Amino acid sequence: MYVKQNINILNPQLNESKFVFLRGNYNFFCFHSYKYKLESGKLIVTFSFSLDDKYFFYPAFEIPERDFYCWKKIPENQLETLIFHIGMVELVSYWKLACPKKVIICPFKLDENQIKWWKKLYYNGLGEFFYLNGISISIDDFMQIESQSDRICSKVSIELNESTIVPVGGGKDSVVSLELLKNKIPIIPLIVNPRGASTECVETAGFGESQTAIIYRSLDSTMLKLNNEGFLNGHTPFSALLAFFSILTSFGSRCKYIALSNESSANESTVPGTEINHQYSKSIEFEKDFRDYVREYINSDIQYFSFLRPLNELQIAKLFSRATDYYTVFKSCNAGSKTDSWCGKCPKCLFTWIAMSPFIPRQKLNYIFGKDLLKDRKLLPLLQQLDGTSEVKPFECVGTVNEVRACLNFILKQDKELDNTIVEGLSRKDDVTVDEFLNQFDIHHFLPEQFESILKDCLND
Repeated sequence: MYVKQNINILNPQLNESKFVFLRGNYNFFCFHSYKYKLESGKLIVTFSFSLDDKYFFYPAFEIPERDFYCWKKIPENQLETLIFHIGMVELVSYWKLACPKKVIICPFKLDENQIKWWKKLYYNGLGEFFYLNGISISIDDFMQIESQSDRICSKVSIELNESTIVPVGGGKDSVVSLELLKNKIPIIPLIVNPRGASTECVETAGFGESQTAIIYRSLDSTMLKLNNEGFLNGHTPFSALLAFFSILTSFGSRCKYIALSNESSANESTVPGTEINHQYSKSIEFEKDFRDYVREYINSDIQYFSFLRPLNELQIAKLFSRATDYYTVFKSCNAGSKTDSWCGKCPKCLFTWIAMSPFIPRQKLNYIFGKDLLKDRKLLPLLQQLDGTSEVKPFECVGTVNEVRACLNFILKQDKELDNTIVEGLSRKDDVTVDEFLNQFDIHHFLPEQFESILKDCLND
């Protein structure tokens, strides 16, 4: 039993010692099994994991019944393939408690390429976790994955239609995707663990609850208990979990397309000069890897892509500024998610305010956020992280340093009331302009032709 000792990400030496201690005292993590059932049209799934067969975890998820689901028409072995892959992402949240060297996979056999793929996802997806905990370890040494089954995953062979799954988180990006696509192609919004903002954004777009795919995901209480007792904790690649959730719901509803709302800005590393990226599983690198994996091991017809990948944060902010009906319902703040509010104190709030400032008047921004963020002097350190003055960007889903600098240059030039604000006295940085960003279209994307045409037409409006 590990003695209680609260984690402190500001003391990486302490956490590295924990890592060494825990890794030395726990030998393996095991993905034992999963079970599922259909109950009144609801799909209910539970996974079984253990740490050294001492601590057991049973994370679960439920997908409520909808008329567009056809679960019973998916062959059992193919449905199990989809469920198993979700478990492969879920396990990393529990493995990181003690980071044992060995991971045992019991339900299916993974070939060498699959093991290599999963190790890359885990390692890069935990880059922030390793960095903040002061853990230095190579991709070759951090984990050994072993299969204890000869059973091979069946590929999924289901006829798909021309509809599209659009994951919605309640922020400005998914709002833009909803607005640009909803009247042009058949879409089904997808929400994982609905909150006020995500639900209201979908409703504002004109979709009722019965038209929306919803997933209720629950964490195991034992993991939360161990976190409180001092086992390791930190960021995991949730967007990778969302990717496999979207694949499951896509086959359940027969949708051929999955349109994410990740932008080109997500590719910039959080720690300059490294590959550590808070948004790794939103990056185009992960998107390519995921597409390749799905094509090789799951299905070659389904199309997973980020609809907004050709755009940067400022282009998205401009498109969002036209969607005035969403001003009072969207929320991008993680800190305020439980209360469905803008906390007004975090990097995400400040970045969103700055990114929208060239397109929405300051008075209207103050109304949206409940205060004038530029007048909060406590936010100056966050501003310095966002604009590259500090060495490390915030570990949040925020835009690039140059995007922030372009917006600050705009504010400095256009706003005459900057006394006693956090931008007072700032000098223009590198002379980057908002217009430079508005004229871009990143060619590195995987949009099917019809989606690329929709996006270009909207930019030209």
